[in-house]
Amino acid sequence: MPRVSSFRNILSRAARGALAGVLAAFTALAMAELVAGLVRPAAGPVTVVGGAVIDRTPAAVKDFAIRTFGENDKTVLQLGILAVLAVIAVGLGILALSHRRVGAAGVLLFGVVGSAAALGRPDSNGIGDALPSIAGALAGAIVLYVLASRAVPVLAPAPAPAGADGHGGTEGWNRRGFLAAAGATAVAAASAGALGRFFTSRQGQGAVASRESLVLPAPASAAPALPAGVQLKVADISPFTTPNVDFYRVDTALTVPKVDAGTWRLRIHGRGVDRPRTYTLDELLARPLIERDITLTCVSNEVGGPYVGTARWLGVSLASLLKEAGVRPPSDGGKADQLVARSVDGMTLGSPVEDVMDGRDAMLAVGMNGEPLPFDHGFPVRMVVPGLYGYVSACKWITDIELTTFDAYDPYWVKRKWARKAPIKTQARIDTPKPFARPSSGTVTIAGVAWAQHRGITRVEVRIDDGPWKDADLAAQATLDTWRQWFHPWQAIPGGHTITVRATDGTGHVQSDQRAPTIPDGASGWHSVFVTVP
Repeated sequence: MPRVSSFRNILSRAARGALAGVLAAFTALAMAELVAGLVRPAAGPVTVVGGAVIDRTPAAVKDFAIRTFGENDKTVLQLGILAVLAVIAVGLGILALSHRRVGAAGVLLFGVVGSAAALGRPDSNGIGDALPSIAGALAGAIVLYVLASRAVPVLAPAPAPAGADGHGGTEGWNRRGFLAAAGATAVAAASAGALGRFFTSRQGQGAVASRESLVLPAPASAAPALPAGVQLKVADISPFTTPNVDFYRVDTALTVPKVDAGTWRLRIHGRGVDRPRTYTLDELLARPLIERDITLTCVSNEVGGPYVGTARWLGVSLASLLKEAGVRPPSDGGKADQLVARSVDGMTLGSPVEDVMDGRDAMLAVGMNGEPLPFDHGFPVRMVVPGLYGYVSACKWITDIELTTFDAYDPYWVKRKWARKAPIKTQARIDTPKPFARPSSGTVTIAGVAWAQHRGITRVEVRIDDGPWKDADLAAQATLDTWRQWFHPWQAIPGGHTITVRATDGTGHVQSDQRAPTIPDGASGWHSVFVTVP
């Protein structure tokens, strides 16, 4: 029985230490959230540490996370950070039972890490961004020290009678005092966290109100009416226009920036800019606006992947703004060949000046499908450049445009080994039937979408197993900058079959069959699905 009692005492001690550590971590995060709500929500330790992790993660790992978790990749990262913190908190709590100062110092060390991450973020506002991590670490260290002191005996206890359960004499610790302190800590931390979330929501109310009150002007150049037949009447095919709620989102922002339209500014400057300018949103909206249907594609989109969509964008011609600033493309003797766009969260994207000014409908978009940009998609202003993958063209929450050269500066993704220039590759995707579907024998409609922005789609071909390529029927082409739907009726016979598709763009280029990963300049290869006909 002495061994059993000793084992129980060890478990009880470890449990108390673990609880103390977890409560200390909870307090630290809650206090940090409270201070971040007062200072700047984006400076919260989970956000800044998560951002630092994203910045230092190899491109291949990021690409794997996007493929595996989709738009939930940021949630998975945040949960992972919290899980790691919980494990470390348990360890520090147990350690603090024997070495209170060392345990508390361990908590303070996390404050140093959080502060360094905050100060190292590209959108850092200086020492103020370190305050949430510092305040949280101090609160967590104090809580751990106090709880650890209550979880162990101050003096060696008197021997307990045989069979004692350790509540009064074997360990000699104050159960009631420890539980009371733990309960009070939990309530205080929860209250601090709730108050922090309240302040955070208050900070975003101005941005929400500015979006809700924004009335978009009518375009001076409206989008051409969609031709009849642009949308096929085929079940399960992607709609020609992607609803805002379904439009893909791929970015590195753990917290979606909420920018007040009234305080937003855009600066244009750099090499070859004779007349630098800073614009307000009202000044942009007072200009002639263009409206266009444009398909966007993420470079992380695998062959047959979901990160592509079409929207009707409303905005200001980017080329016109650049010309007014005195910018000329390299082909016309311009000094800059790269346009670096900066977001409010510090993200940098680099676009070829030649492409932006070659006559395509590159714009600073303010509207998406008839409404102001959603926050997820860059409110109040974002870049849209047809024909280029998003990582070199689609800067959301844009606040700065600098004209420079590719030799002088590498933007965020180029530093991580992605290509400097990234025209979208010709691709076709099968939307129906789905992989491993079991369609009935007889006529089966194979259908999907194909895209080659700024070149257009002129042909789509379908192959069953190793048979000949057969032309699919094409829906009407809206513009060269949008995807195009297609379908092919197949007389399905029983058995397992592989369906493959390929597209030809407006230049006559046939989609490559060479499989390539998304890194460094977009995936390539033919999309195929396997189905079984019973």
